[in-house]
Amino acid sequence: MSTPDPALREQVSRIYQDHHRWLQGWLRPRVACRHLAADLMQDVFVRVLSAPDASDRLGAVREPRGYLATIARRLMIDYFRRARLERAWLQALAEQPEAVEISEQERLILLQTLCELDAMLAGLGPRIRRAFLLSQLDGMTYRLIGEELGVSEVTVTRYIAKAFHHCTLYSLQADS
Repeated sequence: MSTPDPALREQVSRIYQDHHRWLQGWLRPRVACRHLAADLMQDVFVRVLSAPDASDRLGAVREPRGYLATIARRLMIDYFRRARLERAWLQALAEQPEAVEISEQERLILLQTLCELDAMLAGLGPRIRRAFLLSQLDGMTYRLIGEELGVSEVTVTRYIAKAFHHCTLYSLQADS
C-alpha cells in the first residue's frame, strides 16, 4: 500500500477518531469476540485507506457510520466464510485415516499374502478373475458386472461361483 496523501490521512484520522469506538461496539456482538472485533475494525480502516480514489469516496460519504458498517459487514462475511472453509478442511483432515507405520515383519506378511492371492487368482480365467475382483473389491452388483463384461447376470453368477470354488480348493491345498 502506498503512503496516502496528507489530506486523505487527515480525513481517515478524523473518521477514525469519531467512529472507531462505535464501530468496535457495533462489531463486538456480531462476532462475539472483542479481539476479532478490534481486528475487523482495523481492517475496515485499512480498506478505507487503500480504496481506489479513497479521498473522493470519503468526500462523498454523507453517513460515515453506514459506510463503515457496510465495509465491516463485508469483512465479517469474508471472515466467516474463510472460517467455515477452514473448519470443513480441518474436519476432512480429521476424518482421514491416520497413516500407520507397519513393522518389517507385518510388511513381509502382507507381501506374502498378496503373492498368495495373486497366485490363487492367476489360476482363474481372465473374465472370471475380473468378475470376482469387481464383486469383491469394488462391491459391484452382478447386474453391473454383467454390463461391464458384456455377459448376462446368470453368467456372472457362474463366474463368481467358479471363483469361490477355485479359492476354496486353493485354500484347502495350501493348508495341507
